[in-house]
Amino acid sequence: MADKTVLVDVRQDLRNGREPFSKIMNAAAALGPDQQLLLLAPFEPVPVVEILARQGFRHTAHLCESGDWEVRFVREDGCVALDEAVPGAPQRSSGIAAPRPTEIVEVDARGLEPPLPMIKLLEALATLAADAELHGRTDRRPIHLYAQLEQRGFTAHTEEQSDGSFLTYICHR
Repeated sequence: MADKTVLVDVRQDLRNGREPFSKIMNAAAALGPDQQLLLLAPFEPVPVVEILARQGFRHTAHLCESGDWEVRFVREDGCVALDEAVPGAPQRSSGIAAPRPTEIVEVDARGLEPPLPMIKLLEALATLAADAELHGRTDRRPIHLYAQLEQRGFTAHTEEQSDGSFLTYICHR
């Protein structure tokens, strides 16, 4: 019988400056129906919890004496993994093309230390026309931005670029 708990320890990744988001999402997507994910992190991974909750996972979190967090994710009964790991990403399987934006606003937030890229993108969104789209370039996948966008009525999806940067497409819902 296969082990029912899949361990993903991202503490060393974060200490070494590596972004563990893809590692976590890939592990969650690969879980079998009788498996659970145990995530070890140096801080409470609230954005990951929110994203996986939208994908049908419930969780329990525990702060260890070491100061690290153990977060256990279990798929809700009857839920299946979503194809899109990024919250708010437009569904592309409907066959209906989204309307083209009348204006594209480009914001380059590369070379900035967090949270400055998120702040720069949110400031640009404050004046974004309803029929416009913002293209934000960042050095990292902006996982902390997604919840902020959702609260403000935007949808987004991010694509990794060949140069290692990330391009996030943001528009009004």
